[in-house]
Amino acid sequence: MADLSSRYPDDEEAAIFHALALAASADPADKTYARQLQAGAILEKLFAHHPDHPGLAHYIIHAYDVAPLAARAVGAARRYAEIAPSAPHALHMPSHTFTRVGYWQDSIAANRAAAAASDREGQIAEELHAMDYLTYAYLQRGQDRAALSMVRSAGEVFSRFDPKVLLSGAAGPPAGYFAHAAIPARYCLERRAWADAAKLEPLATPFPYTDAITYLARGLGAARAGDAATARSALDSLGQLQQQLSSMKESYWANQVEIQRQEVSAWLAFAQGDQEKALRSMRAVAEMEDGTEKSAVTPGPLKPAHELLGEMLLELKRPADALKEFEATLNKEPNRFWALYGAAKSAKLAGDERTSRDYFRKLLKVADSGDEHGRPELAEAIRETKSN
Repeated sequence: MADLSSRYPDDEEAAIFHALALAASADPADKTYARQLQAGAILEKLFAHHPDHPGLAHYIIHAYDVAPLAARAVGAARRYAEIAPSAPHALHMPSHTFTRVGYWQDSIAANRAAAAASDREGQIAEELHAMDYLTYAYLQRGQDRAALSMVRSAGEVFSRFDPKVLLSGAAGPPAGYFAHAAIPARYCLERRAWADAAKLEPLATPFPYTDAITYLARGLGAARAGDAATARSALDSLGQLQQQLSSMKESYWANQVEIQRQEVSAWLAFAQGDQEKALRSMRAVAEMEDGTEKSAVTPGPLKPAHELLGEMLLELKRPADALKEFEATLNKEPNRFWALYGAAKSAKLAGDERTSRDYFRKLLKVADSGDEHGRPELAEAIRETKSN
């Protein structure tokens, strides 16, 4: 594509396809983001001349769909939200950027429109994909009742999902399976409903990495609820899925499932009283997660590794160390509910009242439309900010 573009320097579509090839072939482990930046530079130059070109806005979002670069795509995302045609995936795409920068209400608006358009056009996988992003955003806003409506609706939508039917739209069968597993798992973990998470039933699919989502939720939920047997069973299943993905030469997903397996292993060790092993494991997992990037199929990890490490340190009454981990989470996943709460709580326990109030205020701003009489953490945030 580089050769084609250089031979036809006036052909803008050749330049666009060159940029797409660069972005699509970027190595998730390359933290210089060289190819994404090169792709973005090509696309942004063209977008300045063609601000109504929906393809350019779309591809800029994809090029910058990593935490350190996402802010570069905000302008394109907002523009795309204005010029996008009624195609479901086009309506959904701005939410990739909105999710990366923590603009939850913008993500909600984009994905509600995308889900409605998908429903009209019978694009079931696309609808489920939008619903997963929508559920994630609702949960960060503390809108648990709206998230529950997604859990219930997703079951009905999935009942109409036939992966053998060829449909238009960008989201293929894996996105449908992924969302079906992720939506209820997110609903349990983001509400800290550990016992409910431990009871989630996995669905065997042709895509082992989607099955792993349920086992991750079961394992973390069981470990946090004190159900060691269920946690060990989930751990074994994650190990089998990781091996299966490795044998399929799916190295990216094998690595993602290995991260999930080690998260469950760490929390199981913690539940069984081996605190040093648990901390060593969680630090190693956080380092592994820092060395990769999320797939476009997901708005984010079910539980970021640094956030899990922060929660572990908080339980060990090491708030200053915990604060560092919650802040590391926020650097990569801005405006996450539990990272903001964890940072506020850690700072308070560490004696840093000013930082604590700042984070509590940010939490209240992020969740200013949270359910009335909802999460007790919001009531705590109100008390802490009013009393100072």
